[in-house]
Amino acid sequence: MAADIRLLAAAIAAEINARPDQVAAAVGLIDEGATIPFIARYRKEVTGGLDDTQLRTLSERLVYLRELEARRASVVESITSQGKMTDELAAKLARAATKAELEDLYLPYKPKRRTRAEIARERGLGPLAEAIWADRAADPADLAAAYVAGEVTDVKTALEGARDIVAETISENADLLGRLRQHMRERAVLKAKVVDGKQEAGAKFADYFDHSERWATVPGHRALAMLRGWNEEVLAVSIEVDQDDPSPVKPAQRIIASAFEIGDKGPADRWLMEVAGWTWRVKLSTSLSLDLMRELRERAEEEAIHVFARNLKDLLLAAPAGSRATMGLDPGIRTGVKVAVVDGTGKLLETTTVYPFPPRNDLRGTQAELASLVRKHGIELIAIGNGTGSRETEKLVADMLANLPAPKPTKVIVSEAGASVYSASETAAAEFPNLDVSLRGAVSIARRLQDPLAELVKIEPKSIGVGQYQHDVDQGKLSRSLDAVVEDAVNAVGVDLNTASAPLLSRVSGLSRAIAEAIVLHRDQNGPFESRKELLKVARLGNRTFEQAAGFLRIPNGKEPLDASAVHPEAYGVAKKIVAACGRDLRTLMGDSATLKKLDPRQFIDEQFGLPTVKDILAELEKPGRDPRPSFKTATFAEGVDEITDLKPGMLLEGTVTNVAAFGAFVDIGVHQDGLVHVSQLADRFVKDPHEVVKAGDVVKVRVVEVDVKRKRIALTMRKDGGEAAPAPRGANRNGPHPNARQMKAEPKGAGSQGALGAALAEALKRR
Repeated sequence: MAADIRLLAAAIAAEINARPDQVAAAVGLIDEGATIPFIARYRKEVTGGLDDTQLRTLSERLVYLRELEARRASVVESITSQGKMTDELAAKLARAATKAELEDLYLPYKPKRRTRAEIARERGLGPLAEAIWADRAADPADLAAAYVAGEVTDVKTALEGARDIVAETISENADLLGRLRQHMRERAVLKAKVVDGKQEAGAKFADYFDHSERWATVPGHRALAMLRGWNEEVLAVSIEVDQDDPSPVKPAQRIIASAFEIGDKGPADRWLMEVAGWTWRVKLSTSLSLDLMRELRERAEEEAIHVFARNLKDLLLAAPAGSRATMGLDPGIRTGVKVAVVDGTGKLLETTTVYPFPPRNDLRGTQAELASLVRKHGIELIAIGNGTGSRETEKLVADMLANLPAPKPTKVIVSEAGASVYSASETAAAEFPNLDVSLRGAVSIARRLQDPLAELVKIEPKSIGVGQYQHDVDQGKLSRSLDAVVEDAVNAVGVDLNTASAPLLSRVSGLSRAIAEAIVLHRDQNGPFESRKELLKVARLGNRTFEQAAGFLRIPNGKEPLDASAVHPEAYGVAKKIVAACGRDLRTLMGDSATLKKLDPRQFIDEQFGLPTVKDILAELEKPGRDPRPSFKTATFAEGVDEITDLKPGMLLEGTVTNVAAFGAFVDIGVHQDGLVHVSQLADRFVKDPHEVVKAGDVVKVRVVEVDVKRKRIALTMRKDGGEAAPAPRGANRNGPHPNARQMKAEPKGAGSQGALGAALAEALKRR
């Protein structure tokens, strides 16, 4: 094992609660091109059983640490080429554990524009600064008098030059910067104030018009709310430290003095103390505040991305309604309701547009046409998009169903988030080249009820809209995180090789978009795959790709029964040993839990496959092709409660959780405006993380606590006491401007300037 791999493995192992040898093995597999789902599922013996969560963290940290090592090498080369490398400095550079520490050490040697300190040195004032450092009993003014000459016209100019040199020395001391940064992390306060004249325009940020809290404990959602207010030029945001300290010499100044052994005995000490205070106020407080603002944003972004990823996972793994004929309705008032009928496999059968609402008001004609489609195609499910006109459409469908004989289709309100994005996408155009864009949305709504995962993978994850301030975070990091979630979800469920679309196949371990399209083309030209082995006939799909993908692809009712399971083809020999030990036919043994549980897994271990793999094979034979998703369940909206104005405090309603944030959960109760169950209202006990109680897609009972029609805010509770024993839901307002889940996705406007820190932060954000 190479030395760098050993170091990386040791560093990562402590973070993911694993052994260095486990990490090193996983790094080796990743470097060979193995995917995280493949390693987690089929290489447990190699990694010692690292799960997908550990492997994802490992992968992220591996990228960071390798970037750190590359930067370290660059810094060492730069300093060495300048002839300034020392053994002590080399040791410090080798020990730097973060990019920030490394950059602090590099700061004095970093090529930069001509500074005021350099100009002072060019004027011959370097020896003056050294003399002041050396003789604390001397009067700096007396020392400066000897340097008045040429461009140094007087003592004041000489001392200003010496001050610039001393200030640069202070500002470039890595150990001092680390101590000051830590001091600020512990003592800093984040403050927000409304910009004069923006009170009305920025009403949604009213909770931060005069707000302050400790930087170290600011929740991510509040930080992003304030930063959005700053970007929209509504709020002035700043970081302050030691403002409440009454002493004339602030703690930060004392830290500087201690680092350079500045006392208060002689004139030079007093002068140096003044320079330390000036350096703090003019240079370090601004630059370190900028560092803390970046840290705050990164911390908040990490939390927001985590929330988005978790919600997306819940949505992707939501219960599928199954292979049943479905009618999708994309509601519209003036433009009509778009209708699409798909069969149990998602194949489009028929489309139309009906106009039950003004100006046409063809309610009876609409109901008759929908009833005709139900009878014609044997419709079992009716999926109604939850956008504008949703409740009106649901009511006309309910009235239509009331006049139909049993068995009647089940109507379900479906989130249409991202449906319009799909409709206008290249994927939709390729699937339905001759279908109007508006009707494609109805197809998507129908299919996402049948199988949310298979349909939602066609949409860019960011467009699905279950994030918290998703447009305010680093879009690259967000995309990588969400792509990982989609990959894990698809591979956890498995994919039917003979029905999956190219977008779904492209999310399977090892399959690129090009190979996924080649699989679909091969399927179209040659008919359904009869075995997994036939994949090797697909153009550009080689043995390496087959190894990564095969275990996640399913062929129900194929030639080989194991092809319908998650057993990897490389382990079919083990599975057949198990079958032989039972003396049964494979097809009759699959699903026979009682027989399989009697077997001792250890008797099937061989040189290639250990106990973890054998146990996985036995579990798969017990429930072949099992779907980890929950059973299908729908929420029933209350009759007569269609608008926010219909809500009254005390109402008990049923709804579907649409989004889970750090401060609570948003619930669709059928009034075109999600209500918020604040974290304090989720249960009759203390809840730290809302996800402990609910997840996106859950059907829940809620009670209305408060309705603010003007601000479009609905406060809900899930507490049995109706919320009276807990803090009032308006406490949610302190968590930021979160009137609803959709507004959380509003794009921020351009950043404004608010003094030196504001300008510096704006520039830094532009560079990102």
